[in-house]
Amino acid sequence: MAIHAKKERKMPKVFIIAEAGINHNGSLKIAKKMVDVAASSGADAIKFQTFHAQSLVSKFAPKAMYQKKNTSKNESQQDMIRKLELSLDIHKELIRYCCTKKIIFLSSPFDLGSIDLLARLGLKTFKIPSGEITNLPYLRKIGSLRRKIIMSTGMATLAEVKDALDILVRSGTKKKDIIVLHCNTEYPTPFKDVNLLAMVTIKNVLGVQVGYSDHTLGIEVAIAAVALGASVIEKHFTLNNDMAGPDHRASLEPDELMRMVNAVRNVEIALGSRVKKASPSEKINRGVVRKSIIARVNIKRSERFTEKNITVKRPGTGVSPMRWDDVLGKVAKKKFYQDELIRI
Repeated sequence: MAIHAKKERKMPKVFIIAEAGINHNGSLKIAKKMVDVAASSGADAIKFQTFHAQSLVSKFAPKAMYQKKNTSKNESQQDMIRKLELSLDIHKELIRYCCTKKIIFLSSPFDLGSIDLLARLGLKTFKIPSGEITNLPYLRKIGSLRRKIIMSTGMATLAEVKDALDILVRSGTKKKDIIVLHCNTEYPTPFKDVNLLAMVTIKNVLGVQVGYSDHTLGIEVAIAAVALGASVIEKHFTLNNDMAGPDHRASLEPDELMRMVNAVRNVEIALGSRVKKASPSEKINRGVVRKSIIARVNIKRSERFTEKNITVKRPGTGVSPMRWDDVLGKVAKKKFYQDELIRI
């Protein structure tokens, strides 16, 4: 029987993924604490990584520069990630725990066997990491599952993104079920390398939903992505930046994650509709701040309105100054005192 996390609903306007990644350090206890943090922050999902070290990395594969800085120099990349594998039993327990915390469990598979494992566990959404965007057998396998896909595009050209999309669609997944995340895979990403407008290019040129997977320090770039139309935001977090491991130092701490989620929700609300109109909260100010046509001096009944006897002042509860030309030359039907609102 498939094990399901929180029933996956239609994605809200901005779907926020709290990326646990490998920051659990191979510990179920830490992983559960991360679920607690992600759920309490208001994120929609928490995402882990599913892999078999021997299937993912050759024993000769070097570490990335940021991995060398943050881990032992004497271990290989394969040795490093072997300690971070999550067993089948841990996957099942985390899915069950996410269900109790009412947060969606997601995980990025990094090899074909891991795709099968997550499919058997009943995941409805698959997250493709940036490194797999040029992996043809991998893309075909995920595409053939006909499930929702979120695909990161770090290091990729627009042509490579299009090729990956075409493979997923030809393999059976509908284009409308794919969301493409702009991403930079440097940890942390320098602001000068973010190139956030590329997300807009992906949307306009390839005709897909887009989002942003953020590896910068801080939260401002993720907020900017929402303002530019991101429907998904993914951000790494940790329990503590000082923990041992390759990704902790480029991740948000719990209070920062909560601030990011709150900021995204505020920006999401503030974006509103595309209709330009007075909001309910500002309508009460209209009569106070706008102006009306009023008597500059006392005006006698039957006297004509001229530029010498009328003017424009607050409040805006009388005849609009936009009708100035209509009022000029008309005859006063009553006596008006200085500063009295003109009525016609």
